[in-house]
Amino acid sequence: MNNNDWYENGSWYAPAARAAEQAPPAGRKAPAASGKKRGKGWTPLRITGAVCLLLALIVASSLLFAGSGKSQGPSLSPSAPSIGDGKLPSDPADFFSQFYEAIQTDNYENSIERAALPVAYEQAVVPAEGEALTLQEIYERCSPSIVGIAGYRDGMMGYYWGTGIILSGDGLILTNAHVIGSCSSASVLLPDDRELEAKLVGSDAVSDLALLKIDAKGLPAAELGDSSSLQVGDHVAAIGNPLGSGFRNTLTDGIISAIDRDVQSKGHRMTLLQTNTAINEGNSGGALFNMYGQVIGVTNMKMMSSYSSIEGIGFAIPSSTVRYVVNALVRDGEVRGRPSIGITVGAIPGNAKEEYRMPDGLYITDVNEGSDAALQGLLPGDVITEVDGVAVSTTDEVNDLKNRKKVGETMHFRIWRDGETLEFDVLLMDTNDVYGKQP
Repeated sequence: MNNNDWYENGSWYAPAARAAEQAPPAGRKAPAASGKKRGKGWTPLRITGAVCLLLALIVASSLLFAGSGKSQGPSLSPSAPSIGDGKLPSDPADFFSQFYEAIQTDNYENSIERAALPVAYEQAVVPAEGEALTLQEIYERCSPSIVGIAGYRDGMMGYYWGTGIILSGDGLILTNAHVIGSCSSASVLLPDDRELEAKLVGSDAVSDLALLKIDAKGLPAAELGDSSSLQVGDHVAAIGNPLGSGFRNTLTDGIISAIDRDVQSKGHRMTLLQTNTAINEGNSGGALFNMYGQVIGVTNMKMMSSYSSIEGIGFAIPSSTVRYVVNALVRDGEVRGRPSIGITVGAIPGNAKEEYRMPDGLYITDVNEGSDAALQGLLPGDVITEVDGVAVSTTDEVNDLKNRKKVGETMHFRIWRDGETLEFDVLLMDTNDVYGKQP
């Protein structure tokens, strides 16, 4: 589900796409070494020229933003696309296809060779004990448990790069599901520079966690701490591999900015830790440590905007979620028991509601073919006005009602379709059965 806010709340800490060889683009030559001496620094003439250039830029900027006097900043409310004459498209389907452009639910169905199940492992959470560590002590103790993850796709040059965490001495590796995405194979780069082929234990798109297995012994395993004991303001440190292998095992630090932050992204709703710790592309699947050297989160996304700069708003999957998902993956290779309706919905902006004479509710942008919602006849373009007799206008309201029920129970939907009111009973199915299992 998606609220289509002005910020891009679905901005993963993406795996860095790396070229197979760091060659210059086609048609361009690599720069040759220069034998010239460096300049002698800032001369008076250069300083004068720089000042003139700065003044010119200031004047140009003031002219550029002069005019209406209205704020040029982003709006927190969804805004509607319009056609050339400033009006909305005559067909509401055309409007909503633009307004909810490229909203998809990611399933990460990859073809990585599977490990044999069940795996003899149980993830535990260890209470913090002793004195807090310094950042130097955290790095020395914890960085050996951080690895690089490379994912490959058949028929594609290069690879996708991310971060992983060693969970067991015999080679269980935790990372984000989106790091290995739809890859056909994956490898793990250990701190001693060994690169080992990995098998997939299981992947869960809803939590954005995946578990890999390599053939190894005696690896330095990380310790999982208790994220439920965290408070806003607690100091934390992240270790990961931003921007590729050249920056492996980068340490950054910050604080916990918020706890239990609900974030909707990639068609899924997650409850995450928020942190101001600097994490960049390629940090996906890396560890967020407390000051006792324990993993209390797995970094997986940050807030971004195409309208304005956003700094210091990153997120991590809490260790309480990690423990639950890992223990499900080692047992079954997937997480069972989560109910799904099988629809993607979004809010209706006020001007579109008025233009198309729609009621208050939520616009259905997609109905998954494997769901009972599709079987019962719900369609993209329908507007949900009530669920189980409760008027709804936000995705959170629908999710809250759904999460009170179990797989196999039904939800009652009142639907507005082209001026007509219809009613449907939809069976809640397991998320894996709706969106497909890993092969």
